[in-house]
Amino acid sequence: MRHPLHALCPYFAMFPEGFVLDQLLAFTSPGELVLDPFAGRGTTLFESLLNGRRAIGTDINKVAACVTGAKIDVPQKEKLFERLDELERAFWRIRTVKPFATKFFSACYSQPTYQEIEFLRTHLNWRVSKVDRFIAALVLGSLHGESHKSKLCLSNRMPRTISTKPEYSVRWWNERGYIAPKRETFNILRAVAEMRYGISPPQMKGKIRLADARRAGSLYREHTGEVKLVVTSPPYIDTTDYAEDQWLRLWFLGGPPYPKARVNRDDRYSNVMSYWSFLSEVWAGCARLFSPGTTIVVRIGGKLDSRTLLEGVRGSLQHGLKQQGLSVKTEYHNSSLIKNRQTNSFRPGTNGERREFDFVFKLQ
Repeated sequence: MRHPLHALCPYFAMFPEGFVLDQLLAFTSPGELVLDPFAGRGTTLFESLLNGRRAIGTDINKVAACVTGAKIDVPQKEKLFERLDELERAFWRIRTVKPFATKFFSACYSQPTYQEIEFLRTHLNWRVSKVDRFIAALVLGSLHGESHKSKLCLSNRMPRTISTKPEYSVRWWNERGYIAPKRETFNILRAVAEMRYGISPPQMKGKIRLADARRAGSLYREHTGEVKLVVTSPPYIDTTDYAEDQWLRLWFLGGPPYPKARVNRDDRYSNVMSYWSFLSEVWAGCARLFSPGTTIVVRIGGKLDSRTLLEGVRGSLQHGLKQQGLSVKTEYHNSSLIKNRQTNSFRPGTNGERREFDFVFKLQ
């Protein structure tokens, strides 16, 4: 049975937990350490913990760090519900009415729902408290979605995995006469929490750092030479800007009330040489964590063919790890069609089929 925490908050360009499990069983034993320098929604780290492996990771995106952190260090259920009760009492006691941040928000949320979201946005200390972090992750998972299909979504109709642009959204809603539903945020969070605690979380705890992947080695010095397996998926070349695509969730975590491109300059490369240079720097930044025998599994896609991607990833590894005295051997590569592409859920037929590729390397 799939653990309900896997679906805590969907994320763009995520790989399935079954893919991670295959790598864990093939290349690690219980108790060994797994790294994901591009942690995303935390699939690698969480699946590792479920299967008795230790797990560490980094991600430069606040949404990723919040969601992953919530999944790999889950608070006690009783403390979570106590905190929700405390927050709701404080909300009704203060009852400060804030104006909608922009026209988009007045079309996206009912006025009562927006007030509750704004209150939580202001009062959750998600960077410090793991209880508040879990509540914030619950909000992120319900902040937008297909509200005509699920009463657990707080917004007007929107994809659940990506935040559509404000102008496009307002125009689309107005053309169809869609009105933001009135939703009771605190009750929805309690209902979602009950679902996520439906199966006990893993006893082991993982670590996530809100940081550039190139700093992983210095951030995890205590794990020098310990990483047995890397399972990761770096940003695909010229495919998406994660901060721009997650702008509404980033707003909830303290960001501006509008999309902002190039927040993280490494989210989207269009120049191939710059992209491989970036990956070389990532591997160099992680190098102290590796040793002979470490396996690195990379799932990658974009607009390049299989051979170009294989040569590029392998070359970036060789260049990034040479100072550590490690050589790279290609063990396996495979390709698959990307099914149910995210863009087609709200812009049908915008792009042709795409493939992604899995590469496995052994360090020597």
